[in-house]
Amino acid sequence: MKTLNELDMNERLQLMEETAKAFSGTSQQHDEDVTFPFENFQALKDIGYPQLSIPSEYGGGGITLRELMKHQEIIAKYDGATALSIGWHMGIIMDLGEKKTWDDAKYRKVVQDVIENGALINNLATEPATGSPTRGGRPETTARKEGDKWILNGRKTFATLSPILKYGVVSASIEGSDEVGNFLVDSNLKGVRVDETWNSVAMRASGSHDFIMEDVHVQEEDLVSYRTLGKKDPAGWLLHIPACYLGIARAAQDSALEFATTYSPNSIKGTISELPNVQEKLGRIEMLLMESEHFLYSVARQWDESDEEERSRMSSELGAVKTSIVNKAVEAVDLAMRVVGAKSLSADNEMQRYYRNVRAGLHNPPMDDMVIIGLAKSSIGRVESKQNEKQKI
Repeated sequence: MKTLNELDMNERLQLMEETAKAFSGTSQQHDEDVTFPFENFQALKDIGYPQLSIPSEYGGGGITLRELMKHQEIIAKYDGATALSIGWHMGIIMDLGEKKTWDDAKYRKVVQDVIENGALINNLATEPATGSPTRGGRPETTARKEGDKWILNGRKTFATLSPILKYGVVSASIEGSDEVGNFLVDSNLKGVRVDETWNSVAMRASGSHDFIMEDVHVQEEDLVSYRTLGKKDPAGWLLHIPACYLGIARAAQDSALEFATTYSPNSIKGTISELPNVQEKLGRIEMLLMESEHFLYSVARQWDESDEEERSRMSSELGAVKTSIVNKAVEAVDLAMRVVGAKSLSADNEMQRYYRNVRAGLHNPPMDDMVIIGLAKSSIGRVESKQNEKQKI
């Protein structure tokens, strides 16, 4: 079998489509049993997907953000939990390579593991007491310096990918200072364990358990970065979140269309797809997803074509994409369920899984209120800037 690195973009997308189709066959069972789809990740490793977003200068595929979003949408169409989970790895490993946030030797060591072994990485920052890290709470996880080692203790929640995670980038408060450091933690280290707590009604197969550290010793150089307070740099890779929920909404649309074009109750001639009230719902779904697709991929292309300075001004666009698409996806799935009717609530119907999974996007970063307030401040700032210019004249 050829890997993605050996193909052109259209061939890569086709191979992803062929690979991800198999995920739909087990997604319901994994959802019901709250089990992790190890076979999906093995299939993605077999085609070389984990390395595809590593910049080419480090030996990876060096794909664009726009292409990455295409792959993520395809995966999500067949299994939303798998898409969201692998999306964190794909985006983080791309972002670190582009921004060169870490020491170069440390990054090269990790990506070599990704290329050779399919190792996966994720940021682990959420905690029971602090909630989402985007709200700025100080971690209760601690890092204590002892000689040339750091000793970590703490619990991270929502540790997506935890059953298969090789590396966790763990935020921890550094004892004796006000600083918060990000530490690279190998899951094979002594004192690391996964507490299988995940029992959410959404994204049940994402393996988002608790990641526990009890006197975990890491090297001095495993302090890879520090958390900076205040405004964060725009992160194009976080578009994997709306791409995931767009894919789920596409799956719901396909399911509704299949039902509408085949269901023919004896009260009518033909199928319900010929009824105006059903067509109105299907049309609204199509418009919602059409708007979402154009928004997502136009901003992804803008990111790909922008330099560092231009990217630094894209926070508003990136946040708006996530908020707009996730809310449109939620609405689209709701409309799809209305087309299918009460049958969509059957535990055997895939539609109820789409409904539960798509709502998880409302709780992924950035949060709607922060995005909307940020857009308001941006628009107010434009007016104030014009007013100041007038006063100068």
